[in-house]
Parts: sequence; C-alpha cells; structure tokens
Amino acid sequence: MAINVLRTAKYMGEISDWSLSHLHLQKLLYLSHMFFLGQNAGEPLVQGHFEAWDYGPVHPELYHKAKIFGADPVKNIFRSCDDLEEGLERNTLDYVFTALRGVSGAQLVAMTHQEEGAWAKHYEPGRRGVIIPDDDILEEFESLKRKAGL
Repeated sequence: MAINVLRTAKYMGEISDWSLSHLHLQKLLYLSHMFFLGQNAGEPLVQGHFEAWDYGPVHPELYHKAKIFGADPVKNIFRSCDDLEEGLERNTLDYVFTALRGVSGAQLVAMTHQEEGAWAKHYEPGRRGVIIPDDDILEEFESLKRKAGL
C-alpha cells in the first residue's frame, strides 16, 4: 500500500542526517519509487504522482512542503508525519540511499532524464502539472534492467 510522500521524505532526511537538498530528495524519492514499482509488481511506493518539470521528476506535494529551503539541505519540517515503520518501503529507501548517497545533484538529474525514459516522454519545457504515469516509470525500470542484463 502506497505511503504519503512526506513520510518517505522524513525518513530519507533522517537517514541522511538532514543533509539532502530539495533536488537530491526529489530525485532519490523518484528513483526509490521507480525501484519499488519494479520490485513489487507495479505497486507504488508513494501516494500521489510525480510530474515532469524542467529539472526532472518532481512530486508536487513534497515540492510545496520543502521549496522554502531552495538549494540548502531540507531540515525536519516533517514532525507532524508519522515515522516510517520497518518494511519493504523502508528497505527500498535504505537501499537507494546507500547506493546513491555520493551521487551529485547533476548526476541525479542526468539519471532521471534518460532519453527514452518516463520523464522524457512527458516533459514539456516550462510546463508543470504534466503527470508521469507509474506505468511509464515501471517501463523505464524494466528497460534499465534489460540494458544491465538482469
């Protein structure tokens, strides 16, 4: 069952010691969502949707909550959110954070801007509100998996 994106952001903030920029947080959660879809038969990690914005996939609910930080690390503005309990969702966030913790923001943007990827299929320069369907995110995951020979 999908969980609120703010709960996942809170957990990602905790495990990063609140060191992630808004851009890092958005991209890591998008990639976590993609991985979760691929590992769990299309079941989404987070509720809501990601949209195709200029700098890549953005979850609008998280954007509006964390935009006040600009390029600075997002601090704990999620105190009203329940903690994320043990389970597949938390394991996925741990896995993606560990795998990508040293990756720059520019590298994360490049990873989420794959030429034939879900973001690219729906991106319209300067436009917000264009939803990236989970089916396309899952299709990108499967394509990346095939390219990796898995």
